[in-house]
Amino acid sequence: MTARAEAPKATRGRIDKRRAILDAAFTVFTRRGYAQACMQEIADEAGVAKPTLYNHLQDKESVFRAAMETAAESVAAENVAAVERLRNPGPDLRADLDAVSRQMLKVCCSERSQALRRLAFAAAADFPDLLESVHSRTALGLGEALADRLARLSLTGRLRPCDPAVAAEQFLALLTGPLEACSRLGTRKVPAARTAAIAAAAVDTFLRAYGPAEAG
Repeated sequence: MTARAEAPKATRGRIDKRRAILDAAFTVFTRRGYAQACMQEIADEAGVAKPTLYNHLQDKESVFRAAMETAAESVAAENVAAVERLRNPGPDLRADLDAVSRQMLKVCCSERSQALRRLAFAAAADFPDLLESVHSRTALGLGEALADRLARLSLTGRLRPCDPAVAAEQFLALLTGPLEACSRLGTRKVPAARTAAIAAAAVDTFLRAYGPAEAG
């Protein structure tokens, strides 16, 4: 194998190792919090030597920031994947919106998502920019993806003519508002039956505002 062919493989290996380190770091930060976590524990969790950890990321703050941003991107990817169902919806738009809503609420209630929120708020005083970074990764991308799908639905007459960005913002608010209240800002587990009810109510309200006239 030539050196040219080996180079991309080596790069992928380094990226994979970095990702494993960041996943392990997020686990440790979730378990310990930022202040109590230490680089040795992160290295042990990742199964690497401590010098390897420093070779990829220079200090604990760098590890924390990268781990939080990577976790935020994972949560965002799961939500965007849920919204993909609206790219080619079936004949029953309400059912598709309900399924998408339930999946997004499931993501919001996941251990990763809740840990991300707790860590971001806990670190807000020391790292105020990190809270904004996490928000931009988890919320803005989702809002844009949802707005795109709603715009398509509006253009094809499945929804009323609307500002898709505003419609997306309002739809997400119908989901996240009740969820935050029920979960006490992510500190309590929300029963599946309750999340299903939140999803159904959000879809019903949204379609009353944005559904075509005949859907009423």
